[in-house]
Amino acid sequence: MPELPEVEAIVGQLAARSAGKVVVAGHLVAFSALKTYALGLESLSGLEVSSVTRHGKFINVDAQGVHLIFHLARAGWVTWHEQVPRSLPRPGKSPIALRIEFDDGSGFSLTEAGTQRHLAVYVVASPKEVPGIAALGPDPLGEDFTVEVLAGILLDAGRSQIKGVLRDQKRIAGIGNAYSDEILHASRLSPFTPANTVDAADLYRHVREVLAGAMEAIEGVDMGKLKDVKRRGLRVHGRAGEPCDVCGTTIAEVSFADSSLQYCPGCQTGGKLLADRRMSKLLK
Repeated sequence: MPELPEVEAIVGQLAARSAGKVVVAGHLVAFSALKTYALGLESLSGLEVSSVTRHGKFINVDAQGVHLIFHLARAGWVTWHEQVPRSLPRPGKSPIALRIEFDDGSGFSLTEAGTQRHLAVYVVASPKEVPGIAALGPDPLGEDFTVEVLAGILLDAGRSQIKGVLRDQKRIAGIGNAYSDEILHASRLSPFTPANTVDAADLYRHVREVLAGAMEAIEGVDMGKLKDVKRRGLRVHGRAGEPCDVCGTTIAEVSFADSSLQYCPGCQTGGKLLADRRMSKLLK
């Protein structure tokens, strides 16, 4: 899933490539992706792109007050076209969900890999009309995200597991499964640590450092290569069975119904292996 650093990079590249261009057409291929109906894609036609911005993991293409907003979910991505292909695939026969075409022949496609369809597209007059945006917590790289704000979030979360708190978009916007694993590894925290026992100042420092480091690593990288650069920079996430590059302990994993987390027992849990919830159920 693209998270804050990758989404920020995509936003920057879309802004640089599309600013000032006029939308000629929007072609919806996966009809389930469009979540709003008051304004259709045709309302974008003839409008000039004013800006491209980010709200958490949502991308907002503002065309003179009409906002094309999309969330890439777990398997979505953006592909830029210097020349938009003339033919459109049939619905259900391609990973393409939406294609936007500009007046100079360029444009971009939204694609989604796999069989599950969670990519979401909204055409609205205001970003606040998108429920997910209206409910977002503070941006962890924003000026309003301070140690005091994080301390309040942790206190309010009570004994909720810190892994879930970091991923909860209503508490903190933009952090997902991968970077929450990375932040907890850098902080030397078990993912199951109760939130209200965490040192807010220490966690704050590592949130900022991990996200800033990820953004620095992908600076200038074309959006088509962002996923590969992200994978190479991860120290625990997606690396179960490999040695931790800090202490040498084998990185372990906890699996859930539709996701998993990775952690280093040596760095984060005092050598203790956490119970794998999926395996525990099978052994009952």
